[in-house]
Amino acid sequence: MMMTGKARLAGVLGWPVSHSQSPRLHGFWLDQHEIDGAYLPLPVAPEHFASAVRSLIHLGFRGANVTVPHKEAAFRLCQEQGNTLTARARHVGSVNTLVFDADGHLHGDTTDGFGFVENLRAGAPGWQAGTGPALILGAGGAARSVIAALLEAGCPDVILTNRSRDRAEALAADLGGPIRVVDWDQRGPACAGIALLVNTTSLGMTGQPPLEMDLSALPQSALVTDIVYAPLETALLAAARLRGNVVVDGLGMLLHQARPGFEAWFGVAPAVTEALRTHIISGKK
Repeated sequence: MMMTGKARLAGVLGWPVSHSQSPRLHGFWLDQHEIDGAYLPLPVAPEHFASAVRSLIHLGFRGANVTVPHKEAAFRLCQEQGNTLTARARHVGSVNTLVFDADGHLHGDTTDGFGFVENLRAGAPGWQAGTGPALILGAGGAARSVIAALLEAGCPDVILTNRSRDRAEALAADLGGPIRVVDWDQRGPACAGIALLVNTTSLGMTGQPPLEMDLSALPQSALVTDIVYAPLETALLAAARLRGNVVVDGLGMLLHQARPGFEAWFGVAPAVTEALRTHIISGKK
């Protein structure tokens, strides 16, 4: 990492933030492109979020990523006069990428959905969102970004299921479009005829309960992906692979969602490569 008095600065705001892989990810690109800059972990308690963002602007930062629990707070800041939001951020209602302009205004974007779709395109060449329905497991913030991105990419029908049906119904109503909700205990039968199965829950993640999923109705032509990347191959992906489905792990979503922010802050369009994947995997605890 090069550093001079003219270094470009960015970072990730979270509480906590010590678990974030973003500094390692952006640090790889900074070194690769020999950029005079730094990307820092920025632990900020929720009650200090707004003042922390304004301080970063005064300190000369180019922008920042935003992670849990600050994405909705970042969205609200970007609604203030003089600030702007991308159309996809407005649709999703949260922000994970902030860019500061020369006048000190905020530009807010959400790149999680972009990262999700780009990961599928890279991991399953030839994949098209419009080939058939998608079944989404979970109704949290990740599901919101995934569904919005799939609909924007041309997915004809989204089937949504969640352990709490009320939350799934609320998400479907909020996003609008061709989204239908099924009960959680119908997630297995709902696989019939789908082209894409997506787990956006924490079930199956290291330290979390397993995801119990009957795949007998799943077409072998369906693509299966899990946004979890610890472990890299979840039980869902392993089971789908054994029955002949193409699977895509969740690590690429993390890597691809970082590309727009890095380009905006540091002036270089980075690439997601096998060397980058190896670098991130080797650094995970």
